[in-house]
Amino acid sequence: MKTENFPKEIRPYIIPKQKGQMVYRCLGCGLEYGIEKLLYTCPACGQVLLIYDSHFDRLKDIPGTLWQQIFDYRKMLKIPALKGIYLYHEFIGPVIPPEAVVWLGEGHTPVVEANAFMQEKAGGKFYFKNDGQNPSASFKDRGMASALSYIHFLVQSGLVSDVLAICASTGDTSASAALYASYLKPHIKSAVLLPHKKVTPQQLSQPLGSGASVFEIPGVFDDCMKVVERLAENYNVALLNSKNAWRILGQESYSYEIAQDFEYDMENKVIIVPIGNAGNITAVMSGFLKFYETGVINALPKIIGVQSEHANPVYLYYQETDAEKRKFVPVTVKPSVAQAAMIGNPVSMPRVIHLADLYNQKSDRQNVFFVEVTEQAIMDWELLANHNGHIACTHGGESLAGLVEARKQGIIDEKDVAIIDSTAHALKFSGFQEMYFENKFPAEFEVSPKPELVNAPTLVRPDDLEKVPAPGKPLEGEDFEQFVRRTSEDIANRLDLKAISD
Repeated sequence: MKTENFPKEIRPYIIPKQKGQMVYRCLGCGLEYGIEKLLYTCPACGQVLLIYDSHFDRLKDIPGTLWQQIFDYRKMLKIPALKGIYLYHEFIGPVIPPEAVVWLGEGHTPVVEANAFMQEKAGGKFYFKNDGQNPSASFKDRGMASALSYIHFLVQSGLVSDVLAICASTGDTSASAALYASYLKPHIKSAVLLPHKKVTPQQLSQPLGSGASVFEIPGVFDDCMKVVERLAENYNVALLNSKNAWRILGQESYSYEIAQDFEYDMENKVIIVPIGNAGNITAVMSGFLKFYETGVINALPKIIGVQSEHANPVYLYYQETDAEKRKFVPVTVKPSVAQAAMIGNPVSMPRVIHLADLYNQKSDRQNVFFVEVTEQAIMDWELLANHNGHIACTHGGESLAGLVEARKQGIIDEKDVAIIDSTAHALKFSGFQEMYFENKFPAEFEVSPKPELVNAPTLVRPDDLEKVPAPGKPLEGEDFEQFVRRTSEDIANRLDLKAISD
């Protein structure tokens, strides 16, 4: 749709203008720094950063209902820079010019309502938001589009050149980073560090296919992260982990899309997200806070973070009900089917603490919760969901298991409608499905298959057939007719099909 066809009151706002004054702000000492160069931690105290628009209050000059119309009409445009996360340009990166925006098709992933059977099993109405339908098949593309658009802006401005983008990963971050960096060749090259044999073959194939330099490191993600942090501190590289605050900005789009999908009515809504490095729940809280403060949404939805028993540092931190006594202690992770969340020392923990306090304060009640689930529950709920029309990854299974656990604990009311984050496509973690079906989980996973969820192919070869087709050796004539007839009869019998009456 062309802008001249939009209502007159909307036209001045449809194409966003470069505005704002964005700064890095330290969550430790409160110092602020300009965005002219890449920063990941505070030079003064070493604490993590968030990015703020010093001129954010200007957005409050536009009524919330008008913002709703701006976003809804803007969605009709055919401008690539505004098709993805930068549909919400003013809230994500107002200083980024449209010509610097990198859009590979990310964002605006579908929200799919669960069928009646699944809603009955889970105890109420819920939806999956399928972030596995992003370009690299995970939610990481939201943050990577923001981070790479910012780096692209620095390149175009002559502030950086010959950039090497680097990250540590449990699989999804590396796939996304390599994909987005490859689009900006030759200005940007990429390298990724992965824990040796802790990444699925599907995930490993992605950065390799994008041409990144891939290094496997002994240990787990936390070990890889320490190596990457040392590289970022001592060498001229661009860190693309969620320690990079630009990643958080991009992932806020998840909140904005949910608001738009539900016509900006967040009353009685519950957002359920799995927690790994904690950047995602950070972004979700931040995004809803921005929309609430500007009147775009009418309420702050309940937010529930979910962790496995095998990697649960955030959950354990919030088990202490007295905020004054809470002390964050990293954990030693155990093998988990929610492999991308197998992180014992999440980088964004200070951000979570800061934003959860602010979110609860703005809500005038506790509105951020954390639950823990078993590995068994993660696999069982993932498979049950996918048996009923979904494409949930193990982390989507973790979120669904978290929904059920939250209902048991009374965190979710009968009137609440839940939106569950399936962070990646089921195909990325299909190896765990195979292990479940074949009962090959090592004991440390603590997963045993339930017969009703197990599936396997059945070879159909009627015993009375003397000849069957083979590659390069097709059957002909009566032999082929007999093969088709007997095989179809066998399948019909196995499926208990009734013949068509004459």
